[in-house]
Amino acid sequence: MGIVRIHILPKGAFWLVFLLWNTIEAQIRYTIPEELKEGSIVGNIAKDLGLEAFEMSVRKLRIASEADKQYFSVDLGKGELVVTERIDRESLCGQSASCLLPLQVVIEDPLQLYRVEVEVQDINDNGPVFLSTERVLNIAESTATGARFPLTGAKDPDVGSNSLSSYKLNQNDLFVLNVKTSRDGTKIPELVLQKALDREKQAVHQLVLTALDGGSPARSGTTDVTVQVVDINDNAPIFEKSLYESSLRENSPESTVVIIVKAADADDGANGVVQYSFAEQTPDFIHEMFSIDSETGQITVTGSLDYEESHTYELNIRATDKAVASLEGHCSVQIDVLDVNDNAPEIVLTSLPNPVKEDAPLGTVVALIGAKDLDSVGNGKVRVSLLGTYPFKLKTSFADNYAIVTDSKLDREELSEYKLKIIASDSGSPPLTSQKDVIVRVLDVNDNPPIFSQLSYTVYVRENNAAGSIMCSVSATDPDIGENAKISYSILDCTVQDVSVSSYIYINSDNGSIYSMHSFDYETLKVFQIQVQAKDHGSPSLSSNTTVHVFILDQNDNVPAVIYPSAVMGSVSHQKMPRSAKAGHLATKVSAVDADSGHNALISYRLTEATDSSLFSVSLYTGEVRTKRAVSEQDDSSQRLLIEIKDNGDPVQSTTVTVNILLEDGLQEPISEYRQKTAEPSRRNSKITFYLIISLASVSVLSLLTFVILVVKCVRNSRSSSSCCIRRADSDGYKNPNRNLQIQLNTDGPIKYVEVLGGDMLSQSQSFRSYLSPMSEFSDFTLVKPSSTTDFKEIINVIDASLPDSTWTFESQQTNSPDPTHSGLDD
Repeated sequence: MGIVRIHILPKGAFWLVFLLWNTIEAQIRYTIPEELKEGSIVGNIAKDLGLEAFEMSVRKLRIASEADKQYFSVDLGKGELVVTERIDRESLCGQSASCLLPLQVVIEDPLQLYRVEVEVQDINDNGPVFLSTERVLNIAESTATGARFPLTGAKDPDVGSNSLSSYKLNQNDLFVLNVKTSRDGTKIPELVLQKALDREKQAVHQLVLTALDGGSPARSGTTDVTVQVVDINDNAPIFEKSLYESSLRENSPESTVVIIVKAADADDGANGVVQYSFAEQTPDFIHEMFSIDSETGQITVTGSLDYEESHTYELNIRATDKAVASLEGHCSVQIDVLDVNDNAPEIVLTSLPNPVKEDAPLGTVVALIGAKDLDSVGNGKVRVSLLGTYPFKLKTSFADNYAIVTDSKLDREELSEYKLKIIASDSGSPPLTSQKDVIVRVLDVNDNPPIFSQLSYTVYVRENNAAGSIMCSVSATDPDIGENAKISYSILDCTVQDVSVSSYIYINSDNGSIYSMHSFDYETLKVFQIQVQAKDHGSPSLSSNTTVHVFILDQNDNVPAVIYPSAVMGSVSHQKMPRSAKAGHLATKVSAVDADSGHNALISYRLTEATDSSLFSVSLYTGEVRTKRAVSEQDDSSQRLLIEIKDNGDPVQSTTVTVNILLEDGLQEPISEYRQKTAEPSRRNSKITFYLIISLASVSVLSLLTFVILVVKCVRNSRSSSSCCIRRADSDGYKNPNRNLQIQLNTDGPIKYVEVLGGDMLSQSQSFRSYLSPMSEFSDFTLVKPSSTTDFKEIINVIDASLPDSTWTFESQQTNSPDPTHSGLDD
């Protein structure tokens, strides 16, 4: 079980880190020995992080290691950090006294980051090892006591107390062992001559050098040292310095001179000529990185130096003379490699970017990133920033770790995805940079209502349309996506003629197509409007409305209706006319109306059959029947006329009426008497004028009352209807929504007639007149006094029976004529 060390920051520093990023709680350090078996428990990370074991799975806890291998994993069931691979401290940290494995614990939901360090402690799993199992020394017999001869030391990859601790030499009479410690702490064994050598007594001495480490139990390694006593050349080369020091930049090119070592030999001749070389057992990588000139002692660079691989090199140099039994001298060269800014910073995604909603609050964490640089000191100091303008910013957490957070309001409809360019720059000269792109997707929220393509729609529908036929289509768009952009259409409830609009109209909720539920009748309903709502499927849903104005177009579907002669008075009208009538005499007048509007209601009259076609003619547009010539004694006393009445529609609608005109003698006397009556005193004229004034006043009052009633009813209807509109006209208590007919009582000489002005407000006004002859015994109308309207309304009721859904406006009018006989009407 590892040792848990939880480092709590000072109070002030804690609040500083908390303000920078509240997802960092504390640092946790575990201490374990190397070489633990797989599955060994390091510690309970859930407990140390203050989490329950079940939270680790729910919140998606994972381990991110900065090492090349994943040495640890988390048992999500128990919350324990366990070893997943053998850990060799020597391969990870070399001779470094401290060996830390940094881990990052990432919790995805909500996003949090913890830093965990695992300190790997050394165990004594390596013994000291000599590079060579044998060392041969040639020592002149003249060598003075106290002379020192460096031996090749042993290497122990362990550190601390488990590293190389001491050397010992086997028992002998001539040599003792001395161990010196170099500046970097390396122990170098030296063989010290204690007594003078005598080759004649013993030419070769066999020694055993043992290296011991400080472990428990201690481990050891040995090498054999053979000392050959040389009888001649009793002076060995001596270096000017025992230790040479030099430094160079890591980007130094090959052939760069590092340093020149120099040794001198007091002997003469070949015994004093010195040659330089690397000491025996020099590692191969030294030979790859450096070379030495055997004649001059110049050391040059032969390989590519890398400060990140090795900060320093120590070379052991040997100087030998050219004697048959050569002697040698030794020195050390320490080369320090200076760092240059040759490594660009690296940006590491600690967590993948999370999609962010467009209504996310400011400060929402999107992703976690880190940065590192293999260079040292200022060259390895990294600054991270966003390149460009984004609604995001970087928030520092700790030790070159950052959080990408929202910095302003997002709008997916404006931009649904952001490609963040993150740039990292070190503090070298010149600085090196690196860049990484991070893609952040913006998730849609329902923040846009549907928008109709038009503020209002106008639809024209022919009357008598087929039920179920499409009238129009409305369309709305929503800039959101998915369900937020899916639109359903509906019609807001309202009434048309006190009936729910749903009885008239149906809308397809998917595509906005509007259909009629039944056939429309222009004469009943001319225009109405509906409110269409478009609602999206978001949560909560948004909606908007538009108005559809529906205009019903008239079709020629009504046959002209004969007002005079009325059908209730018989199929044949009988009129009387004197035989003394001259050409142009007005015999009678046929009047008809058409419930349609516009050109469909334009009526024309035509004489299709006649007893004598040369005697009578019919006015094309007024329906007046006049004589074409003077009546003769030879003309039949009974003249039958068949008059066709047709409208101007397509197809044409028509009807016929039969008029019988009786030619009689002696009808001029009533007319003469009638004319004589007009010559009465002015008192009679004044009386007639008085009646006319009373009649006009009565009609005016009645019209005013009718108008007021209509206005009141329209106001009430408009208030009671919800967003629907129809037109109605009420007159004298008779309710009809679509007709506006005016009936005028006129006189033209001896002929009295009713004039009908028909058509709606949008159509051309039509005029229809029914003439009543004073001589007719079969009159279809009974004239009343101009001052009375009661009996006249009864006549209108008879007319209305032949015209369905009619609204009448009554007017009584007398046309003045220069003929003085017109002023002698009977009371």
